Amino acid sequence: MTRRLISTGSAFEEKASYSRAVVDGGFVFVSGTTGYDYATMQMPEDAGQQTENILNTIDMVLGKAGASLKDVVKATYIITDAAHAEALFEVIGRRFKDIRPTNTLFIAGLLRPEMKVEIEVIAKLPAAAEGAPTA
Repeated sequence: MTRRLISTGSAFEEKASYSRAVVDGGFVFVSGTTGYDYATMQMPEDAGQQTENILNTIDMVLGKAGASLKDVVKATYIITDAAHAEALFEVIGRRFKDIRPTNTLFIAGLLRPEMKVEIEVIAKLPAAAEGAPTA
């Protein structure tokens, strides 16, 4: 299997020299993703809506790799304030209810003040998708 790079087309990916995701060795490694709605480039105020946007972006990227949220085996959550935890838990509790990946939660500052949540994941490719081309 060859290493594949996946992009959302965000200008920041090029500016900061990173890929939204890398497919390698049967896994998809998704970079930390914040809550922008990439269709409008708007950041919602609400931490829960940011989390929804993040998981939608991650699911889209995983789809380009031949996987989905159901294939996530590890998630790392970063929130800027412990007060955002309940909104995060509500969304991931619903979206990851039957998946239950391992996870770690940090409280830390993020690059921009409007960012309240950032999530990165690792997913295992389904065997049939390991050689699938990117979109």
